[in-house]
Amino acid sequence: MPKGSEERTNARKEEIIDACAGLYETMNFKEITIREIGKQTSFTRTSIYNYFQTKEEIFLALFQREYERWVRDLDDIRLRHEQMSVEGFADALAHTLEKRERLLKLLAMNHYDMEANSRMENLVAFKTAYGNSLSALSRCLEKFFPQMQEKDIEGFLYAFFPFLFGVYPYTSVTEKQTEAMDRAGVRYVCYSVREIVCSMTKKLLERYRQSAPVVL
Repeated sequence: MPKGSEERTNARKEEIIDACAGLYETMNFKEITIREIGKQTSFTRTSIYNYFQTKEEIFLALFQREYERWVRDLDDIRLRHEQMSVEGFADALAHTLEKRERLLKLLAMNHYDMEANSRMENLVAFKTAYGNSLSALSRCLEKFFPQMQEKDIEGFLYAFFPFLFGVYPYTSVTEKQTEAMDRAGVRYVCYSVREIVCSMTKKLLERYRQSAPVVL
C-alpha cells in the first residue's frame, strides 16, 4: 500500500473504479485492460498496482460499489414508507434496479474468474456488500409484508436474486442479436427492466396481496 493518508488512498481507488466504470459503458470486460484504465486516471498506470493487483479486483470493487448503492435505494424505500401494497412495492423495487443498469450488467458476467483473481480481503468486502443487499431487501419484506415468515422471505430471496442474473441479457438486446432471432424464427418480446422486475416481484408476492374489503 502506498504511503499517504487513508483519504488519499480511498480517493485514488475511487478514481480507478470510476475509470473502469467509464470504459465499461462502451467496452466489454475482455477489452478493458489495466493499461486502458490507467489512461483514464491522473496518475501513472503502474501506480494502479498499489491499490489493485488485477483487473478483476477493479471490477469486483465496481461491483461492490453498485451493490452498496442499491442497498441505499432499498433502505430509502423502507424508511420512506410505512405501508406498501404488493403493486407499490413491486414498482418501487423495479425502479431501484432500473437505475442500476451497471449492476445488472455485472450480474450477467462470469463471476468465477473475477472472484478467483481477487485477493481474499477484496472478495470478503464484495461478499459483505452482497450480503447487505440480501439483508436490506429482507428488511423491506419484513416491514411491508409482516405475514411472511422467515422461510417465505428466504424463498423470495433465493428466487429473486438468481432471476437478476438474467435481467440484463433479456432487456439489453443488440441489433445483431435481434437479427439473429428474426432469422432463427424465434419470437422475442422486448421488456424493460422495470417491466420484467415488477412482473417477477408481483408473481413472488402474489399470495401476500391484501384482500379487498367486503362491501355490505
